[in-house]
Amino acid sequence: MSKLSQLGIIILFMVIMFSCSDKEELIGKWDDNIKLSTKAVGFDAGKDSVVITTKGEGWWINSVNEGDSCYMGAIDQHLIDGTYTITKDFFTIERRTSKSLFVKFDQNNSGYQRGISITLQSGNYFDYVDITQNK
Repeated sequence: MSKLSQLGIIILFMVIMFSCSDKEELIGKWDDNIKLSTKAVGFDAGKDSVVITTKGEGWWINSVNEGDSCYMGAIDQHLIDGTYTITKDFFTIERRTSKSLFVKFDQNNSGYQRGISITLQSGNYFDYVDITQNK
């Protein structure tokens, strides 16, 4: 094998190595393209609600976590555009517009603090909103 062929193989190998490692480093490292108005909300024990706004528009609800329960993919409504409502035991979440998320909790008569964590996704960027309610 000539020295030129050997050099070509070495260069090709280096290009493959560096291009693969660069792609792996970028996975999950997108800039914030949702831009939430807040990432944590606290409610009193009474019935309460909040509207959380975003600057980005191309997001959807990826999951809602409540204790040991996880509701994935906007409860089978994996929508980027449009509006939808998720209603579970004591809470309602609505994607009202492309820039607003409405969250409502029923009155807390449980005797303990309760809460949910909402995961929003836009492309390969994930952000979270934590909602807690006092007992």
